[in-house]
Amino acid sequence: MHEGVCNHFSYAVDDKTFLINPQGIHWLELVPSDIVTVDAGGNRIAGNRAVEPTAFFIHSRIHRAKPSARCIMHAHMPYATALSLLEGGRLEWCSQNAVRFYGRTAYDSVYNGLALDDAEGDRICAALAKADVLFMANHGVLVCGDSIANVFDDLYYLERAAMMQVLAQSTGGKLRIVPDSVAAQTAQQHAQERQQSALHLEALKRRLDQTDPGWSQR
Repeated sequence: MHEGVCNHFSYAVDDKTFLINPQGIHWLELVPSDIVTVDAGGNRIAGNRAVEPTAFFIHSRIHRAKPSARCIMHAHMPYATALSLLEGGRLEWCSQNAVRFYGRTAYDSVYNGLALDDAEGDRICAALAKADVLFMANHGVLVCGDSIANVFDDLYYLERAAMMQVLAQSTGGKLRIVPDSVAAQTAQQHAQERQQSALHLEALKRRLDQTDPGWSQR
């Protein structure tokens, strides 16, 4: 889910400040003490490192305008991003992983280069008005939600859904689309099974405890 030292995840501490990963730290070396606290004005409240500018302009505007977006994760995942490169590219309701996002997904069809000002951050935020998953044209994807576990789990399964779709389409065959009524019902079933998201994150933390003991104390 990383690309070099790029991609950014954030979490709102309150209505004025949020946590975000710093600029220039590879995800394999990132530890809790590297996390930076910033306010909506871009001022560093805590932490010793800088924040990548596009990360600030995207995340700060969404946190400010969308209180339900307690956590925001933006990534350039290969298969999900591939869908954003296609003219009219959409996540199709063709797999169980895909239909969990039914009624939650939006598409930004404009690419304006790097997000280096409030106006671009606001434009991206506006596309999320009625969604919590955004495919960003020629760029990547953004997922937001009320908890780290839920957003991470969504980001993980969004890439899996896109991967299966791209693989299926590469055969040249026709996708078997799930009817809207069944997709909506299944999305609701997924929403009622959110304990799976917390269990997923806890499992990954256990693996970290085994492969990198003491990671959470650094």
